[in-house]
Amino acid sequence: MAQAKKHISYIGFGSNLGDRFSYLQKAVQLIEDSPGCRIVQLSSVYETKPFGIKEQENFLNGALELETDLELHLLLDFLKGIEHRLGRRKREKWDCREIDLDILFYDELVFSDDRVTVPHPYISVRDFVLIPLCEIAPGFFHPKLQISICDIVLQENEQYVIKIFSSPKSLKETYGLAK
Repeated sequence: MAQAKKHISYIGFGSNLGDRFSYLQKAVQLIEDSPGCRIVQLSSVYETKPFGIKEQENFLNGALELETDLELHLLLDFLKGIEHRLGRRKREKWDCREIDLDILFYDELVFSDDRVTVPHPYISVRDFVLIPLCEIAPGFFHPKLQISICDIVLQENEQYVIKIFSSPKSLKETYGLAK
């Protein structure tokens, strides 16, 4: 029997409602516990200003590198299922959220349909995504822009990151993910 193809995906995660860090911990744990998914690297967690709608609480944001057997649309469904399980409610675009899980990159695929776009269309203007990505994948090249993630960070003007909130070690240790 042939083994399923392994894909590398970078996932952004964030929360600005309730116990923000707990939502992130639970999401990371649900991803790690799922068959066909393995977290390769986990960034620090950053406290960041909100993007879009400014009158809301600060976010906690981070990123992870995921090795998965899931094809792109199945990965999207899987992540949306975790959001639902953790109580995310439907709100306006860029409004507050209990948990947000975004596919930032999927292998080096450039793809868009009515459900998903990779690379994530706003990645190059969000330092709260770029900085955690630069931490875990400094040499990764944006497949559409043909520039490294860290070089995009250096070009970015708008600053949303306020401070490092937590190390990846504390996020991992909570659920015994430290390897």
